[in-house]
Amino acid sequence: MSTRPAVPGGAPPARAKVTVRTIRDMKTRGDRITSVTAYDYPSARIADEAGIDLILVGDSLGMVVLGYESTIPVTMAEMAHHLRAVMRAQPKALVIVDLPFASFQSGPEDAVRNSARLVKRGAEGVKLEGGRRVLPQVEAILAADIPVLGHLGLTPQSVHRFGGYRVQARGREEADALLEDALALERAGIFALVLEGIPLELGTEVSQALHIPTIGIGAGPGCDGQVLVLHDLIGLSFGKPAKFVRRYADVAGTMRNALTAFRDDVRSGRYPEAAESYAATPERDPCAS
Repeated sequence: MSTRPAVPGGAPPARAKVTVRTIRDMKTRGDRITSVTAYDYPSARIADEAGIDLILVGDSLGMVVLGYESTIPVTMAEMAHHLRAVMRAQPKALVIVDLPFASFQSGPEDAVRNSARLVKRGAEGVKLEGGRRVLPQVEAILAADIPVLGHLGLTPQSVHRFGGYRVQARGREEADALLEDALALERAGIFALVLEGIPLELGTEVSQALHIPTIGIGAGPGCDGQVLVLHDLIGLSFGKPAKFVRRYADVAGTMRNALTAFRDDVRSGRYPEAAESYAATPERDPCAS
């Protein structure tokens, strides 16, 4: 039983652990899946207290936390480091971790070894990008009893091949190829599929063709769930957001205002006040009986 306080406007503090089976059953029941990225203890705890179903420790941390220009430089060590921080929140949400670039592309052996490394640190499954071309890796990971979340469409690790972050599968031929990739991944045994940066009509088509859930990010409302990068959602990322991002808060503005006020109070002498300081302990009168 959780001892955390209830969150105003959020989910009750106590809930059952979300598993891969839970996510699959949500599609059967017609329940929408909610997912966000988290990269540390506070963000994972807050996401979990809000009742989010699936926490993704995404390699997007390279861009929104570490300041890289893409996800390409992210290492296994960095993913493992952030995963450990997330797991200290003991989330009831299902926790899935991205396999970063160059951790699985070389073949099944590397894919299984790196997936197992993350599972040993608390991950409940891994996500990797690609369709039929990575089926040997997907099958090998699944054979090692590690759940796999697929990812098709705009796959950020392929940014150089795509020539930038562009909407994918706009034409019928590309759409058919993506659908075939999705069906092949489903047959292999993945538990769900992320669809990113594709036309909304294709997002609906793929979602209706699969028995497993789809989780969209820029793939339209026809998917079985939605995922956003936390820093985009709360307004803590920099630069122009993608078209599909809805900002629910301006955390960067709140932080900036708070820090500016702190700076001004320190410089003016308004902080700290006596009430925010410690007094010395009075000396005991040696003559007192």
